[in-house]
Amino acid sequence: MTKISLKAALLAAPILIGAAGAANAAGFYLQEQSARGAGRAYSGEGADTGPDSLWWNPASIGGQTGFSASVNASAILPRGKVENVGTLIVRPGQAPAPVGGNQSAKNPIANGLLPSGAIAYGLNDTIALGLSINSPYSFSTNYGSTDWVRYTADKTYLRTADIAPSIAIHFTPGISIGAAVNVEYAFATLSNSLPNLSPLLPDGHQGLKGDGWNVGYSVGAQLHEGPLSIGLSYKSSVKHKLDGNVTTAGLISVPIAPGVIVPLANNNGTVATTATFRTPWQAIASVRFSVTPQITLNGQIVRYGWAKFDAIRLGAPLNTAIPENYRNTWSFAGGVDYAIAPLVTLRAGIQHDQSPTQNGQRDARVPDSDRWNFSGGGSFDLTKHIGVDAAVSYIAFKDATIDRTTAAYAGTAVQTPILVNGRLDSAHAVVLSLGARVAF
Repeated sequence: MTKISLKAALLAAPILIGAAGAANAAGFYLQEQSARGAGRAYSGEGADTGPDSLWWNPASIGGQTGFSASVNASAILPRGKVENVGTLIVRPGQAPAPVGGNQSAKNPIANGLLPSGAIAYGLNDTIALGLSINSPYSFSTNYGSTDWVRYTADKTYLRTADIAPSIAIHFTPGISIGAAVNVEYAFATLSNSLPNLSPLLPDGHQGLKGDGWNVGYSVGAQLHEGPLSIGLSYKSSVKHKLDGNVTTAGLISVPIAPGVIVPLANNNGTVATTATFRTPWQAIASVRFSVTPQITLNGQIVRYGWAKFDAIRLGAPLNTAIPENYRNTWSFAGGVDYAIAPLVTLRAGIQHDQSPTQNGQRDARVPDSDRWNFSGGGSFDLTKHIGVDAAVSYIAFKDATIDRTTAAYAGTAVQTPILVNGRLDSAHAVVLSLGARVAF
């Protein structure tokens, strides 16, 4: 019997190649943290004021007096197809063969409801305190057990909660600075199929489950001078460490030559381990300019430090790393606010967001691509203390290749490459956002 060390080889299969999947913003980031912001395609959030903008700039509550709060929820409804073009599997000693299975996975990214909220209180004319609760990296994907992508991904579930206490200091004239501590909790379950060495045998399966608390920070500043408002802010990368386990099942030991048996079945079971990865930093520059008392133009540029998501590192006893090779990206947005009545403001905006995934590195767990966001919405003040925000967004994704080659049992005598050749086609999403505000 041939003994093969598979402690890292199994994890070199695609289970951890994506810690999350495409949602609305690029990569696995969710920007739907404000219905007010959604209405103008997130084009002025870093320069706007009030608790609705705390996620983008902790200085947004500078100069506030009294109490204010907002709650928001966005229904994210993605659609699209992940289709096979010619994916092959290369089992040891066998010719490359079609991967088989269902050749078109329709709507693999699950619909979701994303809540968020923030409160702020001005202690005096100079100091204000805030607290925001957001879920910036949350999603689910659900491929079938017979879909062609099964060796890359089948089920993925990620939920994060970002709890950010903040402080803002207001200086005269019109200058505020702010800072926040981002305490983030992450819970994830990721899984994929594993090929047995004979195509006549059913697939095995592998799943990761873990969670953990980690910390980052945000800093920002705002200038308000007449009709002009400028906001600059920076959100740090957060290093997430998940404590959990990897469970492997369904592997069968088979002979690959007379008298030579590969003991794959010895790897069935559960192994406790850790997984670490980093979310991107964000550098945000935003401007708002009131052309008239009724019309305000908005612009926002965001630089995302997605290169921080370079690899997922697994701790003892696996002690390996899976490269991700994400790239830094830009987001550009422009929009307008139009106060058509004292209690009614309409909004519209357009945003272009680059994908951090690259050709040759994109897999089905993160079927992401560049996208355009077209949005419209409005605010409706019911009283001078209570208001409602609503928005609808349509996101159009560029068709892209799904082409990241992977290998089960990598680095062993039974390494089994999966030569991925697929496409993301006809992908789009509709986002419906609703929020409420109070101030006293």
